[in-house]
Amino acid sequence: MDVELAKTFLEIMQSGTFAKAAERLHVTQTTVTARVQTLEQQLNCTLFIRNRLGARLTPEGERFARYARELISVWQAAQHACQHPDESLLTPLALGAEHSLWNPVMVEWLAALQAAERFQLSSHVATTDVLYEDIRQQRLNAALVHSARYYPDLQIEQVAEEKLIHVASTQQATPDLYIDWGEEFDQQFDRCLPFSRQTAMYYSHGPLALHVMLRQGGNGYFRSRVVQPHLETGALRIIERSPEFHYPIYLVSRPERQPEDFDEVKQSLHRVIEQTEQWLI
Repeated sequence: MDVELAKTFLEIMQSGTFAKAAERLHVTQTTVTARVQTLEQQLNCTLFIRNRLGARLTPEGERFARYARELISVWQAAQHACQHPDESLLTPLALGAEHSLWNPVMVEWLAALQAAERFQLSSHVATTDVLYEDIRQQRLNAALVHSARYYPDLQIEQVAEEKLIHVASTQQATPDLYIDWGEEFDQQFDRCLPFSRQTAMYYSHGPLALHVMLRQGGNGYFRSRVVQPHLETGALRIIERSPEFHYPIYLVSRPERQPEDFDEVKQSLHRVIEQTEQWLI
């Protein structure tokens, strides 16, 4: 398939009209229309619905969008490999991580792999659902997550044991802050009920809640490695007799179609976790 057809499709999708797409592509609107017609004939479906407001995707167009992006990505990678033959000898490796694990674990892991000068690296920070889907669809080789979901085609390996502990500001211990650490934490919390979820201030992002608590006061559950420096300086204190919750870190991968040296990739991760002393978020 002509790559220009995929580029034209994506430009229409992003701009919303055939006219704007033609302007951005520096071609006539007639050319854009002809390209779409050719693409629709090749796919045997209608991709856009056109009206006075512009062009919107049909259900078939929405399904094709992901493949169009992948087609462009593969084409660009092929161009790069031909123009930089030395880099084409590197092993492609795509890794992902949840938002709470990118710093320092993902940062240090990528740095160690890059230093090995053997991998063509790409990285992706996303939600747990997206990471699992990307691994199952083979868009990622592996990902770091906090939630273990057991699928027959995936391999789950616990690589670290983290704890969520109840801490409070030494300046002001209120209000209660509830941080969404995932479905497993929700279940553990509801069994113990250290404080009411309904009346607490809700945060979907732990680092944000921690920064607010350090400035304005409050109490909540945070990762033990992250709050340890603040406990040592006296900015925070542990709330006695509050339950602690396990918060393990898992490496999720799909065993088949991994690079030959994937075991070395995993060993590198284990070394990073062992050597990392201060977790920033």
